[in-house]
Amino acid sequence: MIARMIGIGLVMSAAAVFYQTSAVVGKDVGNTAGQYPAPKFDIANLDKSIDPCVDFYQFACGNWIKNNPIPPDYTDWVSFTEVQEHNYVVLRDILEKASANGSGRSPNVQKIGDFYSACMDERDANKKGYTPLKPELDRVAAVNDKTQMLEVMAHDSLLGPNPLFSFSSQPDLHNADMTIAVIDQGGISLPDRDYYLKDDPDMVTIRKAFGDHMTKMFTMIGQKPEQASQSAATVLKIETELARAAMDRTLRRDPKVLDHKMTVAQIEAQAPAFHLARYFAVTGAPSFQELNVANPEYFKAVDSVLQNTPLDDWKKYMTWQLLHSMAAWLSNDFVNEDFKFQQAITGQKQLQARWKRCINATDGALGEALGQRYVEETFGADGKQRTLKMVDALENALQRDITTLPWMTEATKKEALIKLAAIRNKIGYPDRWRDYSRLAIEPGDLIGNLERASEFEAHRQLAKIEKPTDKLEWGMTPPTVNAYYSGEHNEIVFPAGILQPPFFDRTMDDAINFGGIGLVIGHELTHGFDDEGRKFDPQGNLRDWWTDEDAKQFEERSNCVVTEYSGFTSVDDLKLNGKLTLGENTADNGGARIALMALHELLNKSQDANKTIDGYAPDQRYFLGFARAWCENATPETLRLGARVDEHSPGRWRVNGVVQNMPEFQKAFGCKAGQPMVKENACRVW
Repeated sequence: MIARMIGIGLVMSAAAVFYQTSAVVGKDVGNTAGQYPAPKFDIANLDKSIDPCVDFYQFACGNWIKNNPIPPDYTDWVSFTEVQEHNYVVLRDILEKASANGSGRSPNVQKIGDFYSACMDERDANKKGYTPLKPELDRVAAVNDKTQMLEVMAHDSLLGPNPLFSFSSQPDLHNADMTIAVIDQGGISLPDRDYYLKDDPDMVTIRKAFGDHMTKMFTMIGQKPEQASQSAATVLKIETELARAAMDRTLRRDPKVLDHKMTVAQIEAQAPAFHLARYFAVTGAPSFQELNVANPEYFKAVDSVLQNTPLDDWKKYMTWQLLHSMAAWLSNDFVNEDFKFQQAITGQKQLQARWKRCINATDGALGEALGQRYVEETFGADGKQRTLKMVDALENALQRDITTLPWMTEATKKEALIKLAAIRNKIGYPDRWRDYSRLAIEPGDLIGNLERASEFEAHRQLAKIEKPTDKLEWGMTPPTVNAYYSGEHNEIVFPAGILQPPFFDRTMDDAINFGGIGLVIGHELTHGFDDEGRKFDPQGNLRDWWTDEDAKQFEERSNCVVTEYSGFTSVDDLKLNGKLTLGENTADNGGARIALMALHELLNKSQDANKTIDGYAPDQRYFLGFARAWCENATPETLRLGARVDEHSPGRWRVNGVVQNMPEFQKAFGCKAGQPMVKENACRVW
């Protein structure tokens, strides 16, 4: 799927990658007995034995890092996971009440309650074993030819697995007001193509663990050890071929590379073994003649794999895809085996409590039904308007920044300002809630509910094809602790879940809040003008609105950021991929500048412009608030995974990489030339 949601933090946790003013925003639901307290900014988190001009991240986060080890059920511990843990308590209360209520529940409350209750019934899951998957496994076993196999793949793609490739919808890259069909590479189980193709020691180890894991899973559905080993080897061979045909994720950052509008007849001629017209019909998608083929070379290459691989091998692959997609929700033997392999990828020590996993599942299946109740509990009636005022302040700051850029010509500045003015702001929760009336949730039917929810969402996405693009739709649920910018929609989106401490805290001064949520807002706005976002126009169309000279200037300045971050070490001797993380690093640097500009504008109208708190002036507290949001502990496995697949840099470099480029930081803390936090040739795009 091409549609991009470029978020402030990990859109998904590392584990999920493997399988996004002093106003009051909402009620203070933290610190209630039995609840996980909302994370706060605290001066005690500082390590004052460190010179901030030598290592600002360690200065700002040292004591926090020491006092906040990674909980055993997490792969990392950072503000996002702290807030998520706090949200779990709120959501659990909502769902337990929804589960307990009898007659008289609203349809949505009944759905979230019944879904959660079925999910929490571990005894029933253990009694059933893998039998809930038997109908789909039997469907695969009954396949007689490859055409029928592709029909089964089309059917199964609606239920959760991702066999062979992805099929969905997206705004037309050249007419964003309309939605078209899109097909793209897919079909692999490991986090990235490199895990199949590279021979780094840890990747070799993971491939070995992957083979052992599949072998174990095949034995658990009745295959003899030798047969299971052969099945696992077959799946690894097929997925390696799919990985070899896939495009590198760094190359995929350029939306122009993924822009290939074709007719169905054209792509069928290039990849006849896919039987795409029949595949599309089986999914129930509306009729269409044109679509975007994100990676045509993938379909050409895999076409020969389809033709040359025996049918029985494809049946083994499809069996694995079903097992892999649902193992975490079968009986405990499957759940534990699934988690054991996840540990090899992420280093997570302990499986999350079932109630947390069931909250995540409910949010995934019925996110806006659950989100509606979450907003009622936490956000407050005036939360949206107060946050919009802060967004307005940041947009004004970015407008001033663009206007005064010394390297950009007036012609491109004019276009940039038009785009900025057109950005749509979505705060807290949707203006129109999603309709789940056609989604059947049955008490006591966990796997069935998961499959029906997946099919409901797949059909909802496919139904958009050949229709006007829905400008009101959200790509994240209200409880999500994240935010994003979408180039195709030219919008920034801030779910209610992130609008709380330490990102926003009504008990803190403006400097802390502008360093937290203010910088998040600035980050998302800057995404509209990073190496990807700049290629979309105000309407969300893929159109070049830059002069040649300005584009050249942008590339030169972006290359400075690429080189800078490529020199940072993630873990051991593994460096960051400066090209992969360019957009996020650009947004961090630009967001930090415009949030500070907005803070200065506010302070200029205040009598507290020079007021110190806890011994720190406003600019210093701004940077401390910024760093607090990125204090982080992470497993080595997660850092290695992130360096390869995550477009975000680790917390240390999100902080130090930014401040060493900012004269404002160096002035605030009295840093001198030659110190580590003073880059000799500082990078600056925005």
